[in-house]
Amino acid sequence: MDVFVYGTLTEPDRVAEVLDSYVYVGPATLFGLHLVEGRYPTLAPGGETAGRLLRTEESDALDEYEGVETGLYRRVAVPLDAPDGHPDEAAVYVGDPDRLDADAAWPGEGDEGGTGDVGDEGDDDRGFAARVDRYLERADVRVRLTP
Repeated sequence: MDVFVYGTLTEPDRVAEVLDSYVYVGPATLFGLHLVEGRYPTLAPGGETAGRLLRTEESDALDEYEGVETGLYRRVAVPLDAPDGHPDEAAVYVGDPDRLDADAAWPGEGDEGGTGDVGDEGDDDRGFAARVDRYLERADVRVRLTP
């Protein structure tokens, strides 16, 4: 699995604490989402983010590190623009800005980008997940490996 990393996982020492086997493929840029600082870095709609492409088969270890099970971060797949021999998609971890004390808003949070569906309210984790999914369906979000 190729993963676009943009925060603590750009640091080899940190990655070595989390994963037994990995390789940095190279520098990459995420288009359609920009970096937002909070308790931990996260992403918000629009702009772009510089980072690295990391390759590993240890998705469970990354999910645990990112708090996927508790809804702190979500792992999503976005198209990967890279030479032949690379996967068609890269994983990206997107953190819930409310839980990370980050100043970020996703369409559906009280603006006209929301659908008004019942799913926009209620469980914060599912509401955040639904807003991210809607944005990714509508926006051109992708990772490009830097040559």
